[in-house]
Parts: sequence; C-alpha cells; structure tokens
Amino acid sequence: MHEELVVKRHWVSDRQFWMALNYCMLLPGPEAQQLSIYIGWLLHGLRGGIVAGVFFVLPSVFILLLLSWLYVSFGNLPWMVALFAGLKPAVVAIVAHAVIRMGGRVLHSIALWNVAVFSFISLFVFHVPYPVIILGTAICGWIGVRHFPKQFVIEKTNLKFQFDPKAVLPPSELGSPKLRHYSMRVLGIGLLVWWIPVGLIAMSLGKEHSVVHEALFFSKAALITFGGAYAVLPYVSQQAVENFQWLSTHQMMDGLGFAETTPGPLIMVLQFVGFLGAYSQPGGLNPLLSGLVGALITTWTTFIPSFIFIFLGAPWIERLQHRVTLNAALVAVTAAVVGMILYLALWFGWTVFYSTTHGANIPSIALSCSIYFALTRLKWNLIKVLAWVAFLSWVAFVCGWHL
Repeated sequence: MHEELVVKRHWVSDRQFWMALNYCMLLPGPEAQQLSIYIGWLLHGLRGGIVAGVFFVLPSVFILLLLSWLYVSFGNLPWMVALFAGLKPAVVAIVAHAVIRMGGRVLHSIALWNVAVFSFISLFVFHVPYPVIILGTAICGWIGVRHFPKQFVIEKTNLKFQFDPKAVLPPSELGSPKLRHYSMRVLGIGLLVWWIPVGLIAMSLGKEHSVVHEALFFSKAALITFGGAYAVLPYVSQQAVENFQWLSTHQMMDGLGFAETTPGPLIMVLQFVGFLGAYSQPGGLNPLLSGLVGALITTWTTFIPSFIFIFLGAPWIERLQHRVTLNAALVAVTAAVVGMILYLALWFGWTVFYSTTHGANIPSIALSCSIYFALTRLKWNLIKVLAWVAFLSWVAFVCGWHL
C-alpha cells in the first residue's frame, strides 16, 4: 500500500501515510482495511472512505464465497482431500513464520518478552479468555510506561515521523459544536447500519439461530481484537472450534490456508468460519443458504465497525498520537499477541503432526519444515509456496502417500 499510494501514485505524503497507519494500530479490527478507509477519507471525505473500504474487501468476499462453496460441495473428493492435507502443514509453517517475524519486530525489551510469555502461558496452561489477557496486558503497558518508559517502546523507524498539519483537523476546531454534531451523526448512522441487519436476521430466524450467534460473536471480536489478523485467530479458533463447535480444527486450518493464498486481507478467514458454522448448523434453512447468510453477516459485523472507528477518530488523530500511555498499552497488547500466535502455531502443529491412531506424521513435519525454510531462507512468496504445496500434494496423491 505504501508503494502504491505514496511512491507510485503520490496520493498522500509519506508522513500522512505513517500517521494513518499508526492511528489504525491503536484500533481493534483489520488494520489494512482501516488504513484504506482513512486514506479514502483523507482524499475525498466520507464518500472516499466508504468507497475505499468497501472495494478493499469486496473482491475477496466473492472469492471466499466461491471457495467455501467448493469446499463443502467437493471437499471430500480424493484429490481435494490430498490438496487440503498438504495445505495444513503449510499453514503451520506460515503461522510459525509470523511468530518469528512479529516477535523480532516487537520484543525489544525484557518487559515485552515477559508479556509475551505471560500471554502464552495464560492460554496454553490456564485457558484464560482472550479478552481478559488483552485487558490485563493493556493495563500493564498503561501503568508500566510510567515507571519503566524505555521498556514499553517498539523501536520501529516508521513510527518516527513528523506530523503533517494538512492531514488533521486544526486544534482550534477540536471540541467545536460542528465536530460534535459530525461525531454524533457518524456514531448514530454507523450503529444503525451495523445492527439493523443483525436485528432483521434475529427476527426472521430466531435469536438462537447460529447466524445470530455469529453476528453477535464477530461483533464482539471486532471490538476486542487488537494487533491485526493474526491476533484475532487464537480467539476465534478457540471459540469457534471448542465453544460453538461451528467447525473442526482441520477446517479452521483449511480456511486459513484459503485466506493466506488468495487476494485480500488475511482476516477474510472469518468469512469462511461464518460460512462453515452456519452451514453445519443451518436450523430450518437450506445449508447452503444458511452458509451464505452466515458468511455475509460475519463479513458485515467484522468490517462495519472499522468505518465507525475511522470516521469518528480521524479528526483527533494527531492528539491521539501524542498519548504516551495509550501507545504503551498498544505496545503491551502487541507483545501479548506474539504469545497468542505462538499458542496458535503449537495448537495447529499438534493437530497436524500427531494423531492418537498413527502417531507422528513424519511427511507432514518434513513438508512444513521445507516450507518454513523456503519462507525464511529462500524468501519465497505465498504464490510459490502454494505452487510447491500443490505439486507435493499431487505427488503424494499419485504415489498413495499420506500427508
């Protein structure tokens, strides 16, 4: 996005871009989509923000819907089973790579290492709910920076910028009646747009239908998941697989593989979860229709809050950037996310590499290690990884090997 928007098209300045990104990092939800909304707002106001935010995710909505339909319709064919079997070790390697990459970027102090270890142990050993960990680590960063300011800083060059006064509302207008009226209008319309579809579905299908549960759950997830797409995965995986039983761990990994290897934001994996959950628990609906409604309401409740956050907070962006305690809370939460992603990688790895009937799956372990090597040493992109996985899956299928 930086290459396209700043370097090639010159739509915004470098300082405007990083200021927007850093504000989006302070928010729960998908950072990439929020950044696109903010850039659109900066260029063309509310209309620009809406167009940018919608078209940022719209192509991937149709792609994931098609893949979800193919998955439930033809996923049991032998060659499809072989392809998904090869995709699972790839997902383990990709998530492990994300842990190492994010940890190297974030964990630059003893305090942040301790936060990451604490979040991992809380999930792995004590099964502490995700929101509790987020709240606890945010409070830790908020308080900790007052006593140990150097321990709660992420040393990233892209966080060191000068503010462009053209990108923000003048301080004299902050708190003005005009801004208060604008904020109330954005909040009121945004909440109506967010919740009217949920209410209509609840009235049509009943409040106990799986689609209604998905709407409420993903609305909650949109408000508490800081740190990007990988941050939401441990929480959604835990709840969707273990609590709601919308899908299995293997299906969750297949969905993550789809999202990793198709255009669009990684958080689109949630749409796959919504489709599979409503498809497996259709109530009185046709399963495919239930899956379609579940996928769409999941996407709706995941992305609509981002429009509200950006349109409400954009005029205040410069003031928020100067809040040291707020940024320290974000840093602590980001460190906690590293521990959560590590938990996710181990959970996925255990599911893929070991079974009670066959023991350790050596071919899957070898494939995952080769993919990790390709990502870290050979610097392969995901297109090459997908081609490599598809080729090896085909070879294993032809030879009758089990991945």
